Amino acid sequence: MLKKRLIAVLILRDGQVVQSVRFKHTNVIHYDAVHAMETFNKWAVDEIVILNVSRDVASREKFAKVIERISCHCFVPLTAGGWITNDAYAQKLLLSGADKLVVNTALADDKQLVCRLALRYGRQCIVASMDMKRDSSGHTKIAVDRGSRLIDVRPEAWACMAVELGAGEILFNSVDHDGARKGYDLESLKKVCEAVTVPVIAFGGVFTWSHLVEGIKAGASAVAVANLFHYTEQSTRKAKTYLADSGVFVRKQGQCLAPMKAK
Repeated sequence: MLKKRLIAVLILRDGQVVQSVRFKHTNVIHYDAVHAMETFNKWAVDEIVILNVSRDVASREKFAKVIERISCHCFVPLTAGGWITNDAYAQKLLLSGADKLVVNTALADDKQLVCRLALRYGRQCIVASMDMKRDSSGHTKIAVDRGSRLIDVRPEAWACMAVELGAGEILFNSVDHDGARKGYDLESLKKVCEAVTVPVIAFGGVFTWSHLVEGIKAGASAVAVANLFHYTEQSTRKAKTYLADSGVFVRKQGQCLAPMKAK
């Protein structure tokens, strides 16, 4: 049985780790992203995703330098994204130490870029980030360009399109659930998981460890957390223990942490 992954997400604005609440990034959590990453290394997180949410394209060079610094201390797979608008910058992030690339707006504006990256580096290197948002009537749309632009497409259709372009993994997030502490958008998450054959990472809204289990039950291959991990001591260890006790197979410090047997 495949193990479920626990992923820590670092959201960077101008090189600093910030808290995200419905895609608003006003509260600085860490002034040095390396310190935040080192904490996750000690807590044996399975992977780390780092997203550049800066509004200025000029932030790309500084972000690449952050990735280079972090990769020197990172002992788990490192995924990076934000402002990947051309082949050269994608290569720069990989040469700086990233193992995978996150694409978002390119799925809408430059599909050929996604295809080229998948062809050059392999599908396993391309993570399609999809941000979903509901309008006042509850209708789901896809948000791109750092959540500022909406596209009237069903999440499951968007996920299928991303896979056709070459994405080997989906990072599913909800703008409405982001930082809202009410768990993942399980209804949409389930539809996306059922629509594609590639792994889906659930992200956005975790406040209790039970939310992680709900994401796994909805079909996610991995569960990701940002804000909560920064405020809870030894949070990934506690999260993995809770997952295992709930019947989920997870990996702990290179070992398989099996579910507890019922007495």
